[in-house]
Amino acid sequence: MITKQPGSSPNTVRITFSIPSHLWATEVHLVGDFNNWDRRSLPLEHTMHDGWRINLELPRGRAYQYRYLLDGAKWCNDCNADGYISNVFGGVNSVIET
Repeated sequence: MITKQPGSSPNTVRITFSIPSHLWATEVHLVGDFNNWDRRSLPLEHTMHDGWRINLELPRGRAYQYRYLLDGAKWCNDCNADGYISNVFGGVNSVIET
């Protein structure tokens, strides 16, 4: 699930990225063009009741491509993304619009 709320300034949006707790992984990272596709910089927190989640504050009025990386090896898209776009590796990236 994705939730969007006003950010700390009028030019930002606070976004919560979350995926269900039944997703089998030891670790999950949010990877996208907002963090230069860094595979380690945005780990999701896991709780038994809420699943995996992370909050980001991003500039308003942009579209960002992203994916989830499970255990450093398996890429997953977000079924609640605002859209999808093909990537250069023959797969598809999720898109979030702020």
